[in-house]
Amino acid sequence: MVKGSRQVGTLRLGLALGSVVLALGLAMALFFAATIVFTQSEMERAESRAVLYRTSVEDALTRLEHLPYVLAQDSMVIRAAIGLDRYELNRRFARIAELSDAEAIYLMDKDGLTVAASNYASELTFLGQNYGFRPYFKTAAAGGFGEFYAIGATTARPGYFYAAPVYDVLDKLVAVLAVKVDLLPLTQAWNNSDERILVSNADGVVVLASDPDWSYRTLRPLDAARREEIAQQRQFGTEVLPALDWDTSATNTVRVQGERYLQVALPISRQGWTLHFLGNADRIREQAIFTVITAAILIISLTAATFFFRSRRLRRALRASQEDRVRLVKEIEDRRAAERRLERAQSELQRAGKLAALGELAASVTHELGQPISAMRNYIVAEELASAAPATGLVAKLSGIVTRMENITRQLRFFAAPGNEKMQPVAISEVLSDAVNLTRHTIEEANIEISIDNMAPSATVQGNRLRLEQVLVNLLRNAVPAMEHSDERHLSIEVRTLENEVLVSVTDTGRGLDNRSLETLQEPFHTTRRSGEGMGLGLAISTAILKEHNGRLTAEQCDQGGARFTMILPLVEIEDND
Repeated sequence: MVKGSRQVGTLRLGLALGSVVLALGLAMALFFAATIVFTQSEMERAESRAVLYRTSVEDALTRLEHLPYVLAQDSMVIRAAIGLDRYELNRRFARIAELSDAEAIYLMDKDGLTVAASNYASELTFLGQNYGFRPYFKTAAAGGFGEFYAIGATTARPGYFYAAPVYDVLDKLVAVLAVKVDLLPLTQAWNNSDERILVSNADGVVVLASDPDWSYRTLRPLDAARREEIAQQRQFGTEVLPALDWDTSATNTVRVQGERYLQVALPISRQGWTLHFLGNADRIREQAIFTVITAAILIISLTAATFFFRSRRLRRALRASQEDRVRLVKEIEDRRAAERRLERAQSELQRAGKLAALGELAASVTHELGQPISAMRNYIVAEELASAAPATGLVAKLSGIVTRMENITRQLRFFAAPGNEKMQPVAISEVLSDAVNLTRHTIEEANIEISIDNMAPSATVQGNRLRLEQVLVNLLRNAVPAMEHSDERHLSIEVRTLENEVLVSVTDTGRGLDNRSLETLQEPFHTTRRSGEGMGLGLAISTAILKEHNGRLTAEQCDQGGARFTMILPLVEIEDND
């Protein structure tokens, strides 16, 4: 009897230990499987983000690539190269630099001495400085097209330099023209993001980074000869180029200063540069652990529920009929609720898919069109400067076409990358005034009467003035074609406050919404205009901008005809410092 009890106890202990071992084995297997799945998902996301950042870097580098070659053909530049009209060339360089957003444009003689510069009036002017030691000058002085990244020897600001040779009328090389592209805005945008990005050159030196502490550090050792060559070129100024704590021994991961990241490295088509995107590796482990814990809780809950319902089976059998009926009703309600949730999820998934596809399309289009459009703009500017007269004829038509193409790519660029503009107090009355001034010509040209009723002149919101102005301009411009076939053409703007919000309503007397919902109108590329007159991105962009400002957009059909669009934003209070 005692022996039998001992055997039963031993069997139960063995089963318990076996169950524990089995549970631990299953937990470990689930953990490793979840790690693999989440790692693959995170790598796919990192690759997508890396492609986007590489596109932005290449766009910033190639935006002004053709400007040195174009300016080198200018007659005033050639005259200045032989010693004539150099002061007037300084002023022209300054105007061109302001229009093209170049940091500096300057002309050097054959020995590298700067004889004309766009920053001639600055304390840190390039005039009188000799840059004959720079590789971009040596390449251009030999008849080639030079390009080089370096920290400015005069300004101590990093930038990308392009240089082209200048020939006189006898086709003799007489000077070198250079353009400096400022890359600080690019790295500042990275600094404001939560993502980790860095760009290294062919020597493994970090030239751009989201973390300022990583800049001008090396990913691999530099020998003494190469360090001496870099010092002679003064590429990195006084930077000593220390090594970055960078360990890539593990597959697809890298350790930077003790932190582990997923790494995606993509080549950049400039001087052997490489972009490194670093994803969050710790999140993978956290997700895998959470999956195991969730599965364990679920199994324990199911086991407990099984024993619980088993103990109550006899009592439930007595009232099976009533409970079956209640359960059936509940299942029907649950099924209907699940179907409604599924429909909502499918709708959100479709919208997310469209926006994701639009983001990829926008990045591709802006990348492919940005360089030729920039080149065309540079050629047109050069032609206008060469003629020294207002653009007419073919040049004016080409300028208008390029402007339209730039506007289109500017709208698409909105979906390629999120905005990082600074938010600050903005007066709604100023946004309204600027938007009306920008569209007044279009409204008057369409013979539309406009009225403004500003019942909240002091209303102030927290946001970006230019982007809010873009929303209001979109609403006003959409109202003009809506009244194209209307006998009565009246556009009214009303500003009022309601509780803690300001409402700006734009009402027209056009054809109205035509039974279309606001969700349909906000779909990207949804437009009622004829081909070529609109892209259908206005309301999609406006909605996204208002969401960034914690606001929203509403639309309604007016009883007397026409439509009313209202942008709603939260108010902020401005303290009186007096």
